[in-house]
Amino acid sequence: MVWVSLRTTRTDRRAPLCTPTTRCTTMSLEWLMDWSWSLDGLRDFIATGIQSFRDCDATALAAVACLLVLFVWYCYHVGREQPRTYATVNALMQSAEANGVQNGYVYCHSPECVRCTHHDGLNQKLYHNLQEYAKRYSWSGMGRIHKGIREQGRYLNSRPSIQKPEVFFLPDLPTMPYFSRDAQKHDVELLERNFQTILCEFETLYKAFSNCSLPQGWKMNSTPSGEWFTFYLVNQGMCVPRNCRRCPRTYRLLGSLRTCIGNNVFGNACISVLSPGTVIAEHYGPTNIRIRCHLGLKTPSNCELVVGGEPQCWAEGRCLLFDDSFLHTAFHEGSPEEGPRVVFMVDLWHPNVAAAERQALDFIFAPGR
Repeated sequence: MVWVSLRTTRTDRRAPLCTPTTRCTTMSLEWLMDWSWSLDGLRDFIATGIQSFRDCDATALAAVACLLVLFVWYCYHVGREQPRTYATVNALMQSAEANGVQNGYVYCHSPECVRCTHHDGLNQKLYHNLQEYAKRYSWSGMGRIHKGIREQGRYLNSRPSIQKPEVFFLPDLPTMPYFSRDAQKHDVELLERNFQTILCEFETLYKAFSNCSLPQGWKMNSTPSGEWFTFYLVNQGMCVPRNCRRCPRTYRLLGSLRTCIGNNVFGNACISVLSPGTVIAEHYGPTNIRIRCHLGLKTPSNCELVVGGEPQCWAEGRCLLFDDSFLHTAFHEGSPEEGPRVVFMVDLWHPNVAAAERQALDFIFAPGR
């Protein structure tokens, strides 16, 4: 709203009056009535107020006080209408970690998290990616993926509560909470042979915890109780260069695995640390196309992984394979003297996903697609 002057010229306002005090009071009132909310009007008002202050005393002081109040209000009003800056991804993640557990399940709400962020029109997007892949390569061997994308909503909604992948379900895969070591024998044996290498690099990393609460490269995850830390080498199909440089031998080892998922958003590799007294809330993984491998690095007593209601214990130097699309949880109920439970976690392809399907899924779920 703009205030329009009631007078046509300024000459009347500048006419001499009876006394300096009367002149000052009348001028201030007229300016308050006639002043337009523009920068020019504000500048003139300031100049007039200064002149009035020189000519008179108490009345001018009141006018200047009113001017200051109006100026502060104007700055506040303009500043409040400026566009607000958007929160950074780190800020969103920290906020989510502070409020990450809802209804007993873990939700991080990060816009970059494939498991926790549900996009409208995801099925149409996946189908478009599948069509683009088929045009470039072939429809051969795409039957299950096509079927899965076409009926994804039905699959995810009709699955029993024991197994509900949150993003993508590939039909007709054998389902079981745990897999035998022979499911991915080559990679399991390779990881176990390099147990000492991975453990040494972890111990070097872990020394930094004595210097600060959360060293660079580590991420704290939300838990109902205790502390759960992860150090990612590969996070949702994306390499984390700074972390990989700190674990060079472990990172090179990933390149020797035959079934490691490294080219789509369902692939991760990290060191996972549970402090004594920690409980991870029950949750589902994003898909059934992978099996998660835990290589035990430090396994105190009273630590368990429960998948689909079936408990298992870790063992140092041994791999434990499970399907994290089943409802699962983990806890460390050991004493503080026993130290943390530590595993090296890597995602491997489900053994019943064919080579052509793996190539297509890498294309469809490529990071950033």
